[in-house]
Amino acid sequence: MALAVALVALLALDAYVLLAGADFGGGVWDLFATGPRRADQRALIAEAIGPIWEANHVWLILVVVLLFTCFPAVFSGLAVALHIPLTLMLIGIVLRGSAFAFRSYGSSDDAPQRRWGRVFAIASLVTPVLLGVCIGAIASGRVGAALDQIGRGAHDASFVSMYVSPWLSPFTIAVGALALALFAFLAATYLTVEANDAALREDFRRRALAAAIAVFVTAFLALALARSRAPRMSAGLIASRWALPLHLLTAAAAIAAIVALWLRKWRTARIAAAAQASLILWGWAAAQAPYLVPPTLTVANTAAPRRTLALFLLALAVGGLVLFPSLAYLFRLFKSGRVHEVT
Repeated sequence: MALAVALVALLALDAYVLLAGADFGGGVWDLFATGPRRADQRALIAEAIGPIWEANHVWLILVVVLLFTCFPAVFSGLAVALHIPLTLMLIGIVLRGSAFAFRSYGSSDDAPQRRWGRVFAIASLVTPVLLGVCIGAIASGRVGAALDQIGRGAHDASFVSMYVSPWLSPFTIAVGALALALFAFLAATYLTVEANDAALREDFRRRALAAAIAVFVTAFLALALARSRAPRMSAGLIASRWALPLHLLTAAAAIAAIVALWLRKWRTARIAAAAQASLILWGWAAAQAPYLVPPTLTVANTAAPRRTLALFLLALAVGGLVLFPSLAYLFRLFKSGRVHEVT
């Protein structure tokens, strides 16, 4: 039952990456909008994420509630050891959402529009990096080591060694850069489907191809740094029996996305890009299993009592009866109108 709950958390995190991640990527391209169509590019981004961007945070909320309820030791440990990047990430999420709302519904004067636009774009750039940094810090095992120091009340440990060093390293920064590149890739690929204008579609096609290269470079860098900075993760991703099939599937999805973008098969590219992002996330989870926070906190030894897990799964099933039809209706209402116009 604990494993089932952990899988639900992973699925929710995957949904957050594929949906909210693309929204963050849209903010990145808002910041780097260039050329004679930059105003049209920003308008398309706002139109694409406007109706649904707030709803996408339901997946992050689900992950937080799930950890708090079903794996309380993991929740408290992460909240303590990673309180700096998590706080900065939450500030980024709030600033991004507020700036997007103020830019969309506030003053129409140029100065406030530009100011709120910059806040929205910069927060969209920084927040994915912080999310990737947190994931990299967990995967490296340094968060678990810091929690051990904190739990023992180690008098020789400094604030930096317990609360800064675990998440600030070349490996964690590389994972943060990978998250940013991946979100930008998803956003640009999705926007080729959203665009009705051929010129705008070509703008985001070129951005998607450039982001695909950035994903490859940052993924290779993170994997190379993992050998010394996250050896458990490196061993899982290189030496395990499932490593080769995973890398082949991920490479196939990446190549399919690039080829589809090159051939202008927009919906095929979107599916392949989403598959690539999911495979990267699931590879991290598989390499780390059975640990939630290596090297000590596992799915089994941190799970809440069985009755709590059962009640949570029951509540999740009942909530899903409301959530999934509502989200399906929301996407159908705001997204299906464009699909028939895209080849």
